[in-house]
Amino acid sequence: MESQKRHNPVYSFEFFPPKTPEGVEKLRRVRARLAVLGPRFFSVTFGAGGSTRERTFETVAEIQRESGIEAAPHLSCIEATREGVRAILSRYRDEGIRHIVALRGDLPSGSGTGGPREFRYAADLVAFIRAETGRHFFIEVAAYPEVHPQARGARADLLNFQRKVEAGADGAITQYFYNADAYLRFVDECEARGLDLPIVPGIMPITNHNRLAHFSDACGAEIPRWIRKRLEDFGDDRDSIRAFGTEVVSDLCRRLLEAGAPGLHFYTLNQAAPSLAIWENLGLGRIDTAGSPSAHRP
Repeated sequence: MESQKRHNPVYSFEFFPPKTPEGVEKLRRVRARLAVLGPRFFSVTFGAGGSTRERTFETVAEIQRESGIEAAPHLSCIEATREGVRAILSRYRDEGIRHIVALRGDLPSGSGTGGPREFRYAADLVAFIRAETGRHFFIEVAAYPEVHPQARGARADLLNFQRKVEAGADGAITQYFYNADAYLRFVDECEARGLDLPIVPGIMPITNHNRLAHFSDACGAEIPRWIRKRLEDFGDDRDSIRAFGTEVVSDLCRRLLEAGAPGLHFYTLNQAAPSLAIWENLGLGRIDTAGSPSAHRP
């Protein structure tokens, strides 16, 4: 991981666009608690087939205007058209957005995998953004240390990642994982291919066993057997699950940072407390009762 060590660690947090007025207010409170940590950016997800596109735009625009933190919208190309992507890029430029997370995205439920599409892969979307906007946007893409669940194999997945980088990606955020060796090996394989860009680990706090198992089965992220067994032993004891999860994920983050990871990207699920607990555990800044760090900012 020699090339990654040149980058100072940066931190970021991911939200999903809320569906209700109550959700909007909750996210504003969460965002305010995390903003005091001084993250590099807040990212906002984008639903399958663009199903949350307008809510994504509204959330991103509010973050950009009001939080003082850079906003980074996800942009999915599945079932998107060039005209539609061109239009949303123009809207983001008008809002002062300079950061995009470019993804293939998931097919909407029941749509199948066939049929003509103007974009088939994230590399196509990255190339289109570059052709349309030059270097205006810093483009992040996804990386899969444990292999994308739909990939033909590890080598095919790595080649797909290489195509995204060659199309113009500036950086990458990984799917979450709990096996540090998978990430370290993936980075080494990328560097062996000359892919010199920051690959930031995606971090999923552990707060709910059933939900984590569901997410992991869908996205192909492995939960090591020893972690699964410990979580099963806790049953419905939420406090014990959260305490155990905080220690496990903090240990993972600590190892990644010590090995030279260029930062951490937290999948918050629109909650502040789990990420704040890990943050304090890592010694990145003590969080007081008002949600303000009493130590250094990153």
